[in-house]
Amino acid sequence: MSENRSSRPSGDVPAAPERRIVVVGGGPAAHRFVEALWRRGTDELSVTVLTEEAHAPYDRVALSSALTGDVDLSLGEQLMWREPAIRLVTGERAVKLDLAARCVVGASGEKYPYDDVVLATGSDAVRLPLPGGEHAAVYRTLDDVQWLRTETARLAAGLGRAPRAVVIGGGLLGLEAAGGLQHLGAESTVVNRAGWLMNAQLDQGGGQALGRLIEAKGLGIHCGGAPTSIETDDGGRVTGVALSDGSVLPADLVVFAVGIRPRDELARDAGLEVAPRGGVVISAACETALPGVWAIGEVASYEGVSMGLVAPANAMAEVCADGILGGVSSFPGFDTATKLKLSGVEVASFGDALAETPGSLEIVYADPARGLYQKLVVTDDARTLLGGIFVGDAAPYSALRPLLGRELPAEPGAYLSSAGGGEAPQSDLPDDVILCSCNNVTAGACRSAVHGTGDGGEEPALDMLSLKACSRAGTQCGSCVPMLKKLLDSELTKAGRTVSKGICEHFAMSRPELFEAIQALDLASFQDIIRRFGATEEAKAGHGCDICKPAIGSILATQRGEYVLDGGRGTLQDTNDRALANMQRNGTYSVVPRIPGGEITPQKLAVIAQVAEQFGLYVKLTGALRIDLFGARLEQLPEIWKILVEAGFESGQAYGKALRNVKSCVGSTWCRFGVQDSVAMAIDLELRYRGLRAPHKFKMGVSGCARECAEARGKDVGVIATDQGWNLYVGGNGGFQPAHAQLLAQDLDGETLIRYIDRYLMYYIRTADRMQRTARWMDDLDGGLDHVRDVVIHDSLGIAEDLEAAMARHIEHYEDEWAATLRDPDRLRRFRSFVNAPDAADQSIVLVEERGQRRPATPAEIEAQARRTNLGAAIPLRSAAGTAPGTEG
Repeated sequence: MSENRSSRPSGDVPAAPERRIVVVGGGPAAHRFVEALWRRGTDELSVTVLTEEAHAPYDRVALSSALTGDVDLSLGEQLMWREPAIRLVTGERAVKLDLAARCVVGASGEKYPYDDVVLATGSDAVRLPLPGGEHAAVYRTLDDVQWLRTETARLAAGLGRAPRAVVIGGGLLGLEAAGGLQHLGAESTVVNRAGWLMNAQLDQGGGQALGRLIEAKGLGIHCGGAPTSIETDDGGRVTGVALSDGSVLPADLVVFAVGIRPRDELARDAGLEVAPRGGVVISAACETALPGVWAIGEVASYEGVSMGLVAPANAMAEVCADGILGGVSSFPGFDTATKLKLSGVEVASFGDALAETPGSLEIVYADPARGLYQKLVVTDDARTLLGGIFVGDAAPYSALRPLLGRELPAEPGAYLSSAGGGEAPQSDLPDDVILCSCNNVTAGACRSAVHGTGDGGEEPALDMLSLKACSRAGTQCGSCVPMLKKLLDSELTKAGRTVSKGICEHFAMSRPELFEAIQALDLASFQDIIRRFGATEEAKAGHGCDICKPAIGSILATQRGEYVLDGGRGTLQDTNDRALANMQRNGTYSVVPRIPGGEITPQKLAVIAQVAEQFGLYVKLTGALRIDLFGARLEQLPEIWKILVEAGFESGQAYGKALRNVKSCVGSTWCRFGVQDSVAMAIDLELRYRGLRAPHKFKMGVSGCARECAEARGKDVGVIATDQGWNLYVGGNGGFQPAHAQLLAQDLDGETLIRYIDRYLMYYIRTADRMQRTARWMDDLDGGLDHVRDVVIHDSLGIAEDLEAAMARHIEHYEDEWAATLRDPDRLRRFRSFVNAPDAADQSIVLVEERGQRRPATPAEIEAQARRTNLGAAIPLRSAAGTAPGTEG
């Protein structure tokens, strides 16, 4: 409950309070402080909270979600604002801290006496002192966000085109603002003075990897140049941003997101000590030099540092509450760990990410082609974890973050998941490890909550919702949730309790259970599914997450055999599935036609050559016996596929969790050692299982003899010819944890072989977890290979007929996705780089000639081109349109 400079009715006033506490500020730190007092009990306290905003405290961490939609940003338990001893006054700005009279004076003239005053005034967005800077907006409060939404819509209506927004600042807030404005329909560009994005958290490699991924999402990036002025026309309307290199970026809207400045004016005017770089100086107890005056959050300066992160603000709030109530807690220092998703790109950084510790080692995996960068910083003996950076794939973060400063259970390289996609060995987290840094919750506290052994005598927390509620872990940024779930499952297993296999927090059912339930009720949309099977009422009314949406999209694709992007299912898919192509590091796409068994006619080869030459594509033969064409822009994909489809090609589905290819040797047709026609068998298998969606991608191989030239035993399904027929191998995988396929049956005739493969694949699709390869699936099955053999060969579950029928339905309803797309104008509308200019080329895509083909330019080459362009010199770089950037073709 809040009030607007009004007094509480006399019946609500607590009798003779012993201590009056005034909190100045209404941000997350203030909320956490009041909540900490409320949890401990407010019987002898009177707490008044003054906030100049019209809103109750809200979650600034999730501010970007308010830019793209109407969301509830309320923080924590709202019940505490109805507590008689707690008074929330909104719309009241504190204008004076009167230390002599021990009161805070509001802009309304009302005086708020205190025994203890807590300064939680937060910070302001920094405005650069540029000519024209008064015309720029900032991105800091909910009111700022609402203004940006309104202004973007107004500009779009007035201009008749997408507004051009320039965000100055390439840190967390700047990227969030740019992504949000893009979501609202603006063409966003980020300007960052440093040479790469998020330079405060990421090293050069990580920042450049992030830049490539962000550019691939359609955001413009301009690093290494400082803005010098904001240009306007005679009417004061923004027209552009001038940069230090002499160029001008066109702009209709400019947003400053260059940092924050502590709002310490109250303390400064009152004579309290303020740090040289701003912020009220505090002790480890969060108290200023004057007893009874405290400071927390972004306005507080501890050891010369003020920081705008939620974890240290929460820690200060708890320490301050404990100190006011007579405790002796100490602020442990700043935790700079960060994990977030910017425009769909995962980014994480923690500890000594920049390797500033003397003698430290850096273990790095970088894959520019996939836009991935992962780095661990360890001690010189490669044993103790000091920090890390993850861009593009932050999966290891949740497991590694709690191990900061401790010895790793495995060698460091094992944790770089992008190097092979595996999961490094893990041991149980020690009790004193901080599992949730936002709320300073240890693994031991979470274990106590699971077993109900805490001091409060609470009931055991047997699911994620109750564990979050009683421990507070995972309730803020959410990055610790995966580790929290692992801890919960581990402790329940140790206690002999049933472990939930829910696919995510929105569904209490596992993927196999969802598969069966969706099929039984013949549900056709994600909305129907979540309304029927959502884990909670909140989940039923929600939109799911990045875990459950693609999983259900895959299930629906498998069961219904319909166009994968129709019926609202397009929003469930990953980026590659939505474009029916693999996005590459420079924002272009690859085209991979299906070449069954690797067999192709000279005429079809000529068509591929024609397409590559016509569209200037890079050509690469792959290890899967296919031809990849790289460098196609989004709007070019339909043009390319029209030529390929007319020549008889189909999509190779290199973008989907589906059959990728069937590799084969030449077999008995040509090879003097071949004993069976491996090419014919490979073609039959590829045409049979093409388009089959699964929990993960899968591959096949067919070898014409025991010499195994097709490497069939490294595939999910491997077929090797014998004098008597075919041997069938299953469960082979490459990657970080390679596994040899195991012999399922031998000397099979062709008909029996295909029947067994039908059963095996459908059983895998029905019962595997999301993103689970066949090898790991078989490892997790009770009985492993023997169980699979019983189901597939001996029909031990009595479902063989159903599995074969399901495969028959897939084959009957199969339709090439690109052929279907080309027939439908509505489907073709997805393939536009710019909504308002469907045929426009993205001139930010720059390619360079190498070995007779065009590849993406490196950042250094792009920078060199920019310098030479400014000097009027030529450079042999070309845009994806086939002409030099900025010229007419």
